Amino acid sequence: MAALGYGISDFVGGIASRRIAALRVVLVSYPVALLLLIVVAMPFGGELSTAAVVWGLLSGIAQAFGVWWFYAALGSGPISVVSPLTAILVAGIPVAAGLALGERPGPVALVGVVLALAAVVLVSREATDEPLARRESSTDEDDARPHKFTARVAWLTVGSGVAFGMNFVLLDQVPHEAELWPLVFGRLAAVSIVLLAAAVTANLVLERGVPLRLAVLAGVLDTVANVATLLALQSSMLSLAGVLIALYPAATVLLAIVVLRERVTRWQAAGIVLALASVGMIAGG
Repeated sequence: MAALGYGISDFVGGIASRRIAALRVVLVSYPVALLLLIVVAMPFGGELSTAAVVWGLLSGIAQAFGVWWFYAALGSGPISVVSPLTAILVAGIPVAAGLALGERPGPVALVGVVLALAAVVLVSREATDEPLARRESSTDEDDARPHKFTARVAWLTVGSGVAFGMNFVLLDQVPHEAELWPLVFGRLAAVSIVLLAAAVTANLVLERGVPLRLAVLAGVLDTVANVATLLALQSSMLSLAGVLIALYPAATVLLAIVVLRERVTRWQAAGIVLALASVGMIAGG
């Protein structure tokens, strides 16, 4: 559920970021998610503690920058390349943290990590996502034009991957008795960062029309994914749950190919397949 929620949310957020600034997307999706998380958390109750609040706030900070940079990368680069490349970092960081904390994945998972490194090299090759066919008038022109994997997109992708990976590591530290409230505090921190950044960069604007609807939908999907993520981390090893959640690009890439008609080079296609296979091996091991 977490992987599916993140995958569809990333696609929706990426499309919105091709119409408006990425920061304006999260300016809507984050407050929506905050309200939904409060509503969902209340029936569960839970015991608040200093640890629950601190870890929740730290995870929110990581997620705020992760989503901001990720939407910016999706808005400027090819979705079918940015999403899998980010997933490698999202999968690798929890594995490394899990090993440091004493977890011991099997040999298959370690082979998956090696394959992931090779996938990063292949997927990072320059994108040529010229559309296979121009969409009809129902598709926005911004969705149809080519989006290159530039140096700026690469830095945004790496930054978002590290931030997302750390978000899982931080959430794994929250006390179980706090139930869903750490997510609420995390999203509160994220909303504060987004509001401050929007004010500083003159993006404190509420968009209307399609971008607004897409941003709201992204917020709803993100809420589902966040709740599922916390429950998954509390029910399994960090190194296992983290990489399972990192399967989210499957939905994003499929939507990018079917809806946007994105095209990648043969090397990149091999990298994407290898990336998804490596995530599966890490999870299976």
